[in-house]
Amino acid sequence: MKFQGYMFAWLSAFLLAVAVVYGLWSREPVGTTALFLSFALALMIGFYLIFTARRVDTGAQDNKDADVADDAGELGFFSPHSWAPLALGAGAAFAFLGPVFGWWVAYFTAPLLLIGLWLWVFEYYRGENRTQ
Repeated sequence: MKFQGYMFAWLSAFLLAVAVVYGLWSREPVGTTALFLSFALALMIGFYLIFTARRVDTGAQDNKDADVADDAGELGFFSPHSWAPLALGAGAAFAFLGPVFGWWVAYFTAPLLLIGLWLWVFEYYRGENRTQ
């Protein structure tokens, strides 16, 4: 995880240099803004990975002598039968159609988004999954 963090840190330094050169050379605001936003995104991801790598155990990807089998095992808990991501995805898809057809679409998609978010947050507080 630490190696990936450093990769993103170097990527952010490269994107900053490219953004400054591009901005001074072209004087074009849209591309310059996109490059600065890419710099910020790479910096945030790199900071998160480096920050998290200091607090967790060293993974197999950080060991140069590791085998593929060293990273085997349980990766985490994933909800096997959740309908909340489907509701959130449908609500987000319809919400992103708002700028296309008109902002009035957001009034009809907001309840679907809120219901999907409510279901996802409180998924393990009700029903058969309450004890997990």
